[in-house]
Parts: sequence; structure tokens; C-alpha cells
Amino acid sequence: MSCSTGVISSTLVSIGSDLSNHPLSTLNKSLITSSTSLLALLSSPFSGLLADSLGRKPLILLADALFILGALWQSLSTTIWSMILGRAIIGIAVGSASFVVPLYISELAPAKWRGRLVTISTLMITAGQVVAYIVGWGFSSVHGGWKWMVGLGAVPAALQLCILLFMPETPRWLVRDGKVERARKVLGRVYGGVGGGDVVEGILRIVGQSIKEEEAARKVGDFEGEGWWASQWRGLRYTFRELVGVGGNRRALSVACMLQGSQQLCGFNSLMYFSATIFAMVGFANPTATSLVIASTNFLFTLATFHYIDRIGRRRILLLSIPVMVFGLALCAIAFKFVHLPQNHGSPPLLGRLLRESGPWPTLIVLSMIIYVASYALGLGCVPWQQSELFPLSVRSLGSSIATATNWGSNTIVGLTFLPLMEAITPTGTFALYAGVCAAAWCAVWLIYPETAGLGLEEVEEVLKDGWGVEESLRVFRERKRVGMVGRRGNCNNDGG
Repeated sequence: MSCSTGVISSTLVSIGSDLSNHPLSTLNKSLITSSTSLLALLSSPFSGLLADSLGRKPLILLADALFILGALWQSLSTTIWSMILGRAIIGIAVGSASFVVPLYISELAPAKWRGRLVTISTLMITAGQVVAYIVGWGFSSVHGGWKWMVGLGAVPAALQLCILLFMPETPRWLVRDGKVERARKVLGRVYGGVGGGDVVEGILRIVGQSIKEEEAARKVGDFEGEGWWASQWRGLRYTFRELVGVGGNRRALSVACMLQGSQQLCGFNSLMYFSATIFAMVGFANPTATSLVIASTNFLFTLATFHYIDRIGRRRILLLSIPVMVFGLALCAIAFKFVHLPQNHGSPPLLGRLLRESGPWPTLIVLSMIIYVASYALGLGCVPWQQSELFPLSVRSLGSSIATATNWGSNTIVGLTFLPLMEAITPTGTFALYAGVCAAAWCAVWLIYPETAGLGLEEVEEVLKDGWGVEESLRVFRERKRVGMVGRRGNCNNDGG
């Protein structure tokens, strides 16, 4: 996923006139990048239904197949619209994978490793972005090298597809599908060892009971003459009413969507999509190589998050990191104010070269972006993807898919508006705007985001039952941290799901 999405930054500055025999305009670049996030937005709400009907594993396999198809389609593109179609295919795959992969991990992994394994998934995404930038750097001086940049995205997808063929389906889905013995075997592999049998049977009882209660509440059994799709649609409507009608569920959805929206509207993916374009604009000789510094920073600080997210807590790490993001963006806005950009409107203004009078300011732009990306990776880059812990089991798939759709909807807005904003309100105004969004996100986190580290899923549900539960969650977190119950495991959730 990350290779297919991360490579676009290098691709945009390497295409030249290869598509439709003319250089890419600002609109062309915006459409190529945003087509992926737009289709991810459209596909992610349906991923929950497909994951429940087909299974988690088949949906990942389908996403891998689409990644392969999209990568090859892009590499063979000769027109702008063909390239946009290839990016759209990638978008469908991204929308499905970004929802189902964390769900697959959370349902298959032992509870004590669940949080860290989801974080590892995010870490691997950032590692893939680094690889994508290295590939872009390697092919940036090769004629037609952009075709290799996008085409090689099929390789990791094919590798994952082959490996996943030997991976099991999640026990929860197997029990829901009536395949209890297969679920027992999978759980035996996961929880093997002394006492493993008792753990397996206990989990099967909890999962089986929760599924029975869920299906009884939804009344998803077919009425006479009612087809499967009608039954599923009725169950979906019931779940949606439960999600938005129950106060605790509605608050969980608000928090999850706030975090996912903030993750994108802060402008981070403008760097992932357009960093090479930005660095070309301010005059760096090898903008792709400079972009590699940004991707590497994201990877290294995401690695640090893996160690500290449970010890510090989700809420606290956001409250500490977001102000640093604001500082980095403000510094970038100030630096752009003193960079003298060419005013030649005969060519795309964002591809101009830095004038000599700019002095140290381009270097300061890179430094400010490193500060911004490092603080993003520590907080907003990882915390929103812990969204499943906010929702009770009965609405987890739907709530997570809506939150994921919020992420990709916000991503689409950033992809479509970044370059036009750079031209309309200048780079200084654009990065100042993102700093304002980050400040608003900090206020929202302070007001409504309870501390979920150290809480079981049932406890999170209880905390959100009658209000946002910020003070209560912080009290529990401090007490458990004092007695050593927080920070020893990847996740303290013990829902058995």
C-alpha cells in the first residue's frame, strides 16, 4: 500500500511530457494524486460489509490483486486520464486495505500484542514509503524511469498475496461463519503452550456468546422470502442506528472521526504527495533525494512511537506532539516568506528554481518539515489507527469503516487543494493554514479524547457511556501506571474478539 501511494511524489517530477505529450499542469497533478484518495474514500465504507460477508483474509487478497493491477496499469499509461484510472484502481485497494488490515491484525493477534502489532502495521507503511522514495531516487535520472517507479509497486503486493495464502482467517469471523473447529485450530496456533487449551475455549465462549447476542439484537435472520442482501442491508441499518443513536457509540464515532480527519487535514500527505515538487520549486538539484530525508524521518519516529505509545498514553502523546507540529509548520511558513520564487507565469510556477537571494531559507524549510514530520509520526501518524479500541464489538466494523472513510475524505481534500492553495494564498499562507488546523486539533483532543491506554474495551465503552470521560480515564490511567499495569504490554484490551 505505502509503495503504491508513496511513489507518487517522485513520479510527478519525473513524468515530464510523457503523458498526453505535454507537461503536467497543477490540475493534472491534483487529479492524479487525489484520484487515489477519492476512490479510497468511496470504497472504504463498503469494506466493512465485504469483510463481514467474504471474510477478512479474502478482502486483503482482493486488495493485493487490485494493487498489482493498478501498478501495472499505471506503468503502461500513455495519457493523463489513463494514469488517473490506474491511480483510482490503487485507491480502491487502499481503501479496502487501510480498513481491513488493522481489523485482521486486531482479531488474530493475542490481546497483549494487539496494540503494538497495529502500530507495527503503521511502521511498515512508513518503511514502504522510504523504499518508494529510494526507488524514485534510483530511477529519477533514467529516461521513462517513472514507469518503473509505479510498476514496481506490484512486487510487494504480489509478495504479500503469496504469503497471505498460507495465513489463517481470523477466529472471530470463522465462528461467525459457523466454522468453530477451524477457529479452534487457529486459536490453538496463536495461544499454543501450557494452558493454551483453556485460553482457547474461553475465547471461543466469549466470541460465540457476543456473536449470538449481536445477531439476536440485529435480527439478521432471513424473514420468509427475504434474500441475503436484504437481510444484510437490514442488519446494516440496525447497526447504523445503534452507532449514532446510542450516546457512547456516537461519542466514540466523533472521537475516531476527529482523529482521522485531523491526521489528514493537518497537511501531512501534501508532503508525501508533493514534497519533491516543493523541493524542486525552492531549487534543490535532486528533489527526490531531499524527499527521502522526510520519508526516513517519518519511519524513524514511528519506530519510536512503537516503544512509547502505551507508556505515555495516546492522549498525552498527542497533546505533547501537536504543538511541535504547529511550531514546524509556522517555521516553514516564515521560511517561505523569504524565499524568492520566480514570477514567470509562462511555465508552472511550482516548478521554478530558487533565486540566489534566498540564502539559507530553503535549508530552513527542510529543517522545519523534518520537525513537523517527526512530531506527526510520534502522535497523529499512529494514534488514530487505534480507533477499533473506541468501539464496542457490535458496531466496531461500521464505526471503523466510517472513521477510515473520514480519513480518506480528508486526504482527498488535501490532495485536491494543496497545489491550488500554494498558488492562491502562497506557500506561507498554506502552511500557516495547516498550523491553524493543528491548533484546532489540539483543542479537540484536550476536550473530548479520553485516555484509552490501560483500558479494556468494555471499560472504554463505560467511560464514554455518559460523557467524554476524559477525567475518569486519566484517573484510571494514572492509577494503573502507578502499580505497573500500563506500558508492559502492547495493549491492555481483553475483549476476546
